[in-house]
Amino acid sequence: MIKKTIVSVVGTRPEFIKLAAIAPHLAKHFNHQIINTGQHYDNLMANNFFKELKIAKPNWNLSIGSSSSALQTANIIKKCAVALSKINPSFTLVYGDTNSTLGGAVAAVKSNMLVGHIEAGMRSYDKTMPEEVNRIICDHISSILFCSSKYSVECLKKEGVNNNVFLTGDINYDIFKKTKIETEIPTTLQIKPKGFYLLTIHRQENTLSLKRLEKLLTILTKLKKTVIFPMHPKTGRLLVNVKIGHNIKLLKPLPFSQTLTLIKMAKAVLTDSGGIQKEAYWLKTPCITLRSTTEWQETVNSKWNHLVKCNEKLILKHSMNPHIPKKHQHLYGDGHASEKIVKILLKFLV
Repeated sequence: MIKKTIVSVVGTRPEFIKLAAIAPHLAKHFNHQIINTGQHYDNLMANNFFKELKIAKPNWNLSIGSSSSALQTANIIKKCAVALSKINPSFTLVYGDTNSTLGGAVAAVKSNMLVGHIEAGMRSYDKTMPEEVNRIICDHISSILFCSSKYSVECLKKEGVNNNVFLTGDINYDIFKKTKIETEIPTTLQIKPKGFYLLTIHRQENTLSLKRLEKLLTILTKLKKTVIFPMHPKTGRLLVNVKIGHNIKLLKPLPFSQTLTLIKMAKAVLTDSGGIQKEAYWLKTPCITLRSTTEWQETVNSKWNHLVKCNEKLILKHSMNPHIPKKHQHLYGDGHASEKIVKILLKFLV
């Protein structure tokens, strides 16, 4: 029996992680092909991630690279449409909320192809965030919606989206559970467990204004402990002419497993990343989110995550005296979301 073809469209580090969770399960039942848009223009970083996460080499590399959000999305749609027309898949999968997610979904739908959105229904209710716009559009044009949590299902219901909505759990939790987390910190970092903070910044609201980015870094110099700052390539370019405090240690992007180790060992995590908010929750490390809203609202409701914007008082309060709740629930499934998604696809594509 000839296997049906499913295409995964990815292009950024968060999508590679999600792909790593589900790719082995897709390969068992389908001819699974991968389109890497190249939205993360750093090929070395992308290739290292594919190797670390043991993902098959992409069948297509679109080499989109960096540009304005609008132009980047347009280029992804154009090049993705060409690739999809040659592959002619039975189904296309997109992941998360990036421009690759949106571009892949639009390219598939405009080519009269079926598309599924993994991590559907998440809402921050802040349309100034490009990611929120991407989520909304993808959810309203997709054939199947795979949801990480009850919250995401409810968000879709409020928008009148009820058909082919499935609560599967979060595929990030799948890969998290399978990843070996080291119990020792690399000696080269010269830090001790719970004796440092982990910082990640890359979202538009914190990087579009250099003044805001400088303000955030200035606030963090007031912390009495080392701040480990693995830089997103985009953020790294912005920091060339910025004065960095003596307690902030800049690093190149880290492997996924090492990032998890640092999250686990940190006194608290300061981030604007969606994925790291969840990972901090799973590792029971207090999270301070440098945004005014989040799509991972459950982590805030559970008191493990605090939204602080760029407010100095709140940042210092939650960093210096992080609150550790007594309760910790399984908010994002049981670690078997990938298998559930594949079972749904097998029934859908009969």
